Amino acid sequence: MAKGLNKVMLIGHLGKDPELSYTPSGVAVAKFSIATNESYKGDDGNLVEKTEWHNITAWRKLAEICSTYLKKGSKVYLEGKLQTDSYEKDGKKNYFTKVVISDMVMLDSKGNDTSSENGNADIKAAVKESASGDDDLPF
Repeated sequence: MAKGLNKVMLIGHLGKDPELSYTPSGVAVAKFSIATNESYKGDDGNLVEKTEWHNITAWRKLAEICSTYLKKGSKVYLEGKLQTDSYEKDGKKNYFTKVVISDMVMLDSKGNDTSSENGNADIKAAVKESASGDDDLPF
């Protein structure tokens, strides 16, 4: 029997600063949204720009890293999986989809000073350390 695949890769900009909280058992969770943009020519030949908003959730050490280093407007590469949750409001069940990330790479340029390069190496090491069982990370 073949395995399924649930993988999402996004490049976009944060719509707001990440909101960090902790579960009752002390597990860190960060929530934020990112916007991805695309453009294409419409039927009338004019350029059409479209923005999609994605709800993002990060857990554990990755959540803390996102909360510390990402800000509104930050450009990021995110990798993770789709997850659908539900809640009840006014007796009606509502569904929403989010992306639960397992990897994050900051894409903003910070100039040429070596301290930021060393900082990025530290962040990459922390993200690699927080990945659950992924030994084949590209960094």
